[in-house]
Order: sequence, then structure tokens, then C-alpha cells
Amino acid sequence: MKLAHPRFGYRKGLEDLGCGCFAWLQPDGSWGWSNAGLICDGGEALLVDTLFDLNLTRDMLGAMKRASPAAAKKIGTLVNTHHNGDHCYGNCLVQGAEIIASAHAKEEMTREPPALLQGFMKAAPGLGEMGAYLTHCFGAFDFNDIPQALPTTTFTGHMTRHVGSKRVELIEVGPAHTGGDVLVHVPDDRCVYTGDILFIEGHPIMWAGPSSNWIAACEKILALDVETIVPGHGPITDKSGVRAVRDYLVYIRDEAKKRFDAGLSSFEAAIDISLGDYDSWGDAERIAVNVATLYREFGSTEKTPDPAELFGRMALIWKARRK
Repeated sequence: MKLAHPRFGYRKGLEDLGCGCFAWLQPDGSWGWSNAGLICDGGEALLVDTLFDLNLTRDMLGAMKRASPAAAKKIGTLVNTHHNGDHCYGNCLVQGAEIIASAHAKEEMTREPPALLQGFMKAAPGLGEMGAYLTHCFGAFDFNDIPQALPTTTFTGHMTRHVGSKRVELIEVGPAHTGGDVLVHVPDDRCVYTGDILFIEGHPIMWAGPSSNWIAACEKILALDVETIVPGHGPITDKSGVRAVRDYLVYIRDEAKKRFDAGLSSFEAAIDISLGDYDSWGDAERIAVNVATLYREFGSTEKTPDPAELFGRMALIWKARRK
């Protein structure tokens, strides 16, 4: 199932989308290897997301400044599509910018500062199999001493900004992947940056839900007049990638509901569901989180698993799939 856009490659670095829009790509798109974007016009520049640590963000900003005189002059606006650290921990390096996010995303950022992941990674060596999994997910990144730079402007629903004469529409679609997901749409360039509403050729992870909101977010993208779609993770895609993510969410929801009705626990259901057409996608262990979130949506009386338990469940599935 190839979902990459036929016009663009998937290699690390800056991809020129044309018309002053760029994408920063980080293969293979797994845990922490997120994408970002740059929108330029009339000597002005807007950045879509920063990266997981300061070294990665510095490299990205350097490449953007070399490619765009507007970015070299000043990035005046930074939009964070949501609160996960791989989309905002580098914010402090975009000095002087107005930082925009949804109100819910800012609230979530205050609860998950860089120091939280720094603490997890220091504890990882003593956590057995879960520690090995955490190292697999996050061991390539440096979370030490990252100062948190929170949004300076928040909104709910919808916001319009201009970059030169280019209109940029910020559309809140969360809660879905997280509580405060935002799309960044550039209508004149038929381009949209989706944040983690789209994982292309990798399993999405539903931290917040409900699934209906995420499916509706996919439908909203499909209704836009767009040709170039930059996901939060994975290669640049077109509407075929959006349909694939929507269909995955529908499939997992329906399969989880069958097992919920049959009395299986959320973890039993996660192990039991066949991934079928999605088996080749990366990070298959995320189904443990997705099913736990869906069970909460279905009204399960199970105790809601905390993040440590969810990572423990994913570690078990990851270990089993490596055999």
C-alpha cells in the first residue's frame, strides 16, 4: 500500500513544495521522527511545528534559512499543530515569534514539559522490557535542559493568519489524536499541513479520541481543495493517504467494538485484532493505545490505563512482533 505523493521523495531534509511552501521530512516517521513546514510570501515566514530536540530543530532552521530569504530574515509566526513534544520542544529556538496553538494544546503542553521525558529516559535502564521499548522509541533524542516555550496566542475553532498576501487557515479538529489538534491550510497553494491527524505508512496513535472526531477530521481534509498534504509523520501524500488513515480508524473501531461486545478486555482485544492490510505499517504496537481509547469511548468499566501501563502494553506487543 504505497501512499506517498508521486511528485515528492521521502528523504531527510527540506522539500520544496513550490509557491513558497516547504516541508521538513524525517524518515522513517516512527516515534519522534516528525515532519514540519514553512510557508513564505512577501518577505514573511510562518513555521509549522518544531522538532523533538534542540539539535534537530537547529538543523532544520538552518536549512530553512538557507532556502528562504524570508526565513533568514525572521520567522514571525510559529504554529504548533498539537502538544506532543516532537512538534513543539524546539519552540525556544524560534526567538521573537508569535507562537500559536489551540487553547487545549497549550493546556496539554503545560502538563508534558521536556523535563517529563527527560525523567522517563533517565529511568528507562531500570524498567526492563518497557525501558528497552522506551529507548527504542526515544533513545535517539536529547531531552536534557530544553527550556519550554509555550504558545503566546491561543484560539478555539478557527483562526486566519496572513503570510505576506498568502492566507493561512488554522482549523481546530481535536480532540482526536490529542486534545488540541490543528490543521494548517494554505488555500491558494492547495496545500495542508495536518500534524498528527495523519500518520502515513505508520499506525496512528489515538491518545485522546473520540474516533468519530478523528474520522471527521479526515473527512474535512478530503473536502478541502488540496493537492499536497504534509502529514505529521511519514511521506508527503495526497488524498489517497487521507482515505487510508480514515479507513484504518473505521476498521480498528469496528473490530474493537466486536470484541468489546464479546467481553474481551481492551488488551485482549488489541492482541486479537488482525492488522490485515495494515500489517506492513510501522509501529503496529500502537493498537494497544487505540483499543484502550476506543473501549473508554464504548463506555468500558475497566480502569483507564495510565501512560506507564500503555507503554508497558505496547512494549509487550513490540517484543512479540520482533520474534
